[in-house]
Amino acid sequence: MHLFAPTVLLFGLNLLDALLTIVWVRSGVATEGNQLMASLLDIGNGPFLGVKIAIGAVAAIVLFRWGSRPLARYGLAVALAVYIGLMGIHLLTGLAAFGVVSNNAIHQFSDWSGQFLALIQ
Repeated sequence: MHLFAPTVLLFGLNLLDALLTIVWVRSGVATEGNQLMASLLDIGNGPFLGVKIAIGAVAAIVLFRWGSRPLARYGLAVALAVYIGLMGIHLLTGLAAFGVVSNNAIHQFSDWSGQFLALIQ
C-alpha cells in the first residue's frame, strides 16, 4: 500500500473542495462549474456532499486495490495536480471574497491562464 498517503491526501482535497464549494456558493461568492454537481447543490448540501464523498471513496478504493499498477500511479499524480490547482482557485476565491484581491486581478489571471492553456493544446 505504497499509495496510502497520496490517496488519503486526494480524498482530503476532494472533501475540502466540496466544503469550500458549499461555502462559496451559499455565500454568493462563486457558482459550481460542474452542471451535474450544481443541480445536486440546488437540491441541498447533503446530496452534494454525499456524492462528492462517494466519488472520493470509490477513487480511494480503486487506488488501494490497483495502486501497484503504473496507470494508477499516473492517474493519482494527475488527480493530485488537478486538486492542488483547484485549491489555488479556492484560495483566490477566498482572497477575492474578503477583498484582498480585486475582481479585476482575478479576471486578468483567468484571461492569462486561458491563453496559456490554449497555447499548450
